[in-house]
Amino acid sequence: MSTTAKVSAFLLTLLVAGCASPQSPTSMVRVPDKLKPGANESLALIVPAKGVQIYECRARKDRVGEYEWAFVAPEADLFDARGNRVGRHYAGPHWESTDGSKVLGTLKERADAPVANAIPWLLLAAKSVGPEGSFSKVTSIQRVNTVGGVAPRAGCSQAAVGTPARTNYTADYYFFTAR
Repeated sequence: MSTTAKVSAFLLTLLVAGCASPQSPTSMVRVPDKLKPGANESLALIVPAKGVQIYECRARKDRVGEYEWAFVAPEADLFDARGNRVGRHYAGPHWESTDGSKVLGTLKERADAPVANAIPWLLLAAKSVGPEGSFSKVTSIQRVNTVGGVAPRAGCSQAAVGTPARTNYTADYYFFTAR
């Protein structure tokens, strides 16, 4: 058997073994210390999201005659590892599972995304605000691996006040539960 064939057989064995044994999700992303959940929490679920961040053109309160894009809300679908839709993310911020369970997040910490033109990474405290289900035991949420979602750089003026802007984004939400 050639070296290439041996390596291929070994990799196939690893792949089959990995698929055969269910494992807890493991974080492969490095986050700043301030975005780490409490020591009494463990990663329960990784939920990729795809959607938009919604902004509205508004007059600045701190500078007369100037205008800015103000964040309004997220609007995204949540997916499992196989790409099946498992819920949605919307204003509040809320994360709601298709089973009806949902949590409300409260910002604890934020850090700039490591890539340009991406919304910040976050750590949020989470509180169940719905029935028992897949999201009801979540205690913290990290938003990581963000792409896009930042406010438009231009187009906000007195003539555009009240105009919404929807910018595409993707992110991974790491759901943590008490140990």
